[in-house]
Amino acid sequence: MSETMRSSNKKHGQIKSLTYRLPVANIDTDQIIPAQFLTTTEREGLGQYCFYAWRYDADGKPRADSPLAEHQPDRHQVLVAGANFGCGSSREHAPWALLDMGFRAVISSQFADIFRNNSLKNGLLPVTVDQQVIDYLMAEAEREVTIDIPSATLQVAGLGSYTFPLDPFAAYCLTHGIDQLDFILGYDTLISQHEQRHEA
Repeated sequence: MSETMRSSNKKHGQIKSLTYRLPVANIDTDQIIPAQFLTTTEREGLGQYCFYAWRYDADGKPRADSPLAEHQPDRHQVLVAGANFGCGSSREHAPWALLDMGFRAVISSQFADIFRNNSLKNGLLPVTVDQQVIDYLMAEAEREVTIDIPSATLQVAGLGSYTFPLDPFAAYCLTHGIDQLDFILGYDTLISQHEQRHEA
C-alpha cells in the first residue's frame, strides 16, 4: 500500500473536516493534473501540480487570485465542486494528485464515471449528493462535514444527514485503507495453498 493511501486514511472509517468550495462545473482531469506532469508513475509529489494552471502563472509563481489560494490541507480535506467533476480523459494521476494535495473526499452532484471508478480504486472518496446540498455547502467558504464510510453517510453541520452511493467492496477497501491489490494479497497464503493442491 502506498504512503499516499496510508496518509489519506488516518481514520479509515470516518472523515471529519471543513470543506473547501470550488464553484466550477465540468472540471476535467487535465485541469486537475495537466498532461505535462504525467511522466511519473509515483503518487507522492503530485499535489504540487494539482490544479497547476489555476494556482500558478506562466513563470511558476503563485497566483494571488487562485480559487485554491486559501486551501489548507490540515483544515480542508473535503473538496466541494460543481457538477460533472473529473470529466475528460482517464488518468489515475488525477485522484493521486488530489490525495497528495490533502483531499480525502470530493463532494459533487455528479462525477464522470471513469474518474469516479479511478478514485475509488486509489483511496479518494467521491460523494454524490443532490444539488440542494451542494448549494448549501457552496454558500459559505467552509462547512463542517462528517463522512461515515461504512454507512455511506454524509453529515452536514446545520443541514442534516444524507446517504450517497458506495458499493460494499469500495467501502471495505476505503475503511481499511487498502486498494484492490492489497485486498488480493491479503489472501496470499490461501491462494498459495490452493495452487499447491491443484498442481498438475
